[in-house]
This record gives sequence, C-alpha cells and structure tokens, in this order.
Amino acid sequence: MRAMAPSQLSAREAAALHPSPPVTESKIRRLRMLARDPNPKIRESVASSYNTPADLFETLAVDPDDGVRSCVARNEAAPCDVLRALSQDRSETVRGWVAVNYFVPDDAMQALANDESTTVRSLVSWKSSLATR
Repeated sequence: MRAMAPSQLSAREAAALHPSPPVTESKIRRLRMLARDPNPKIRESVASSYNTPADLFETLAVDPDDGVRSCVARNEAAPCDVLRALSQDRSETVRGWVAVNYFVPDDAMQALANDESTTVRSLVSWKSSLATR
C-alpha cells in the first residue's frame, strides 16, 4: 500500500513546479490601486502580499480597519519600522500578530513582553519558548 501511495513533494519541489510570476510594474500599480479600495477585505489582500511596497505598508499600518492592520502585522515582508509602530497599536489583536511575527525588532518585542494585554504577553512568551527548543 505504501509503495502505491502518491509521493509527497517538498515545498521547494512544489515551488519549482509552480513558479510565481515575476513582480512587474503593473502588479505594483494594481496593489496601489487595491490599497485604496473601500472594501477592507481587498485592502487586507494588499496588506498580506509579500510584494507590497514599503510605502504602502506604512499607509496600511494606519488603516482604520483592525483587520487590515492585522494583515500588515503578520506579514513577514513588512518593514521593521512598520512592525515597531504596530507594536504600539490600539488593537490587542494587531499587537498579538506583531508578537508572533518572526521579523519584529528586539526593542518592539521587549515592549510587547510588558504589554497591558495578558494575551499579547502570552504570545510573546510562547514565541520565545519556540526559540529555546
């Protein structure tokens, strides 16, 4: 039975079979246009993209919608200064996403370790426990 099972591809093998198209100026223009959409779910898609330019991350980091800011906070491509600013966000959810992002600057993580929210502090503790394993 095991011999007949389909083989599993590694992430690298799967990516080689299905390469992403190159990032073009057209794609960047489209991201800029979508970042202004009135629908927050559309703006979330821009905030979640690894191809979002730094200046758009800065704009989306101050979006009135918590969901948009949360998508920026969890995006590993977001600039450190944007993550640092979001570590002070009014939303506990946004700060929680910053806490679990692996690219958050140390000073922001230290601030989050002393956050007023038990949830955020717990996420910081959980993430630091992963590093010690």
